[in-house]
Amino acid sequence: MASYRQHYYHIVFGTKRRERTIPNEHCILLYKYIWGFIEKKKCKLYRIDGCEDHIHLLVDIHPRIAIADFVKDLKVSTSLWLKEKQEFKNFKGWSEGYASFTVSHNSKNAIVEYIKSQKEHHKQISFQEEYIAILQENGLEFEENELE
Repeated sequence: MASYRQHYYHIVFGTKRRERTIPNEHCILLYKYIWGFIEKKKCKLYRIDGCEDHIHLLVDIHPRIAIADFVKDLKVSTSLWLKEKQEFKNFKGWSEGYASFTVSHNSKNAIVEYIKSQKEHHKQISFQEEYIAILQENGLEFEENELE
């Protein structure tokens, strides 16, 4: 009998101290790098977008990869790459934490649209406000002072 799986994850993480160090005019370079990283891991990227201080991804992660390892490896790899690029000269690193949520197949398109609208969305709400709202919507307990 064959095995079947579908593991969509909505992943969110920010820059160190929420500093705006990913210029909008250069973010596509970062997104292309991340897309290549994801393909090398035999995972599938459905959508990526963000703002100067954070990134959202919708990705199907290969079942042999733990989500914590995936995010750690992604942040290490992109951090090294960003620090080499003149376009991201102010980048100091990623925040220590991240948020990840499983997404049902029926919700996938709604999450894709949400991620696509990040730049518009953040004209009205800060990343900190959005992050808290996402954590609350997903029933997660947290201490606001623990959010970098």
